[in-house]
Amino acid sequence: MVQAATRPNQRWGMDFVSDTLAMGRTFRVLTIVDEYTRECPAIEADTSLPGLRVIRVLESLAATRGLPEEIRVDNGPEFVCRAVRAWCEKRQILLRYIEPGRPMQNGHAESFNGRFRDECLNANWFVTLSDARRVIEAWRLDYNGERPHSSLNYRTPIEFAGLVWQQKSERSTMEKLT
Repeated sequence: MVQAATRPNQRWGMDFVSDTLAMGRTFRVLTIVDEYTRECPAIEADTSLPGLRVIRVLESLAATRGLPEEIRVDNGPEFVCRAVRAWCEKRQILLRYIEPGRPMQNGHAESFNGRFRDECLNANWFVTLSDARRVIEAWRLDYNGERPHSSLNYRTPIEFAGLVWQQKSERSTMEKLT
């Protein structure tokens, strides 16, 4: 059994969700969630999201917020491909696969995806992929910045993460002074 995350960027959960545009074309959505802060640092939607595209999303996050120590994923082809495994190994990120048929081993991602499906995908009729991307990103921003979580003492993910980073900075300053 894996211990609960105790700090930001310790462990992220990644997963995919699918939906359909009004014209019948299927698209996929890569979701990423920080298991400690409950933030969703990125959601990527497209008709195809192979392993190299997953890496591009992670590289973009590396530039803006750093990378996790560990990423928990299922055994989907995008996550087990050689490129993703090599990328994680090069960056010393533990890529932890859940057991097949055990989605709750990636419970934070599954919970997030359930909420995402109910509140965004099922609540909207997407005409185009760009329409879906716009609505999905607006939902992500609202989720991160406007919704208190009981698990975060009724703070939003952004408020909680900000508080954690502030406390870390204050501890670092105090250590330098002593």
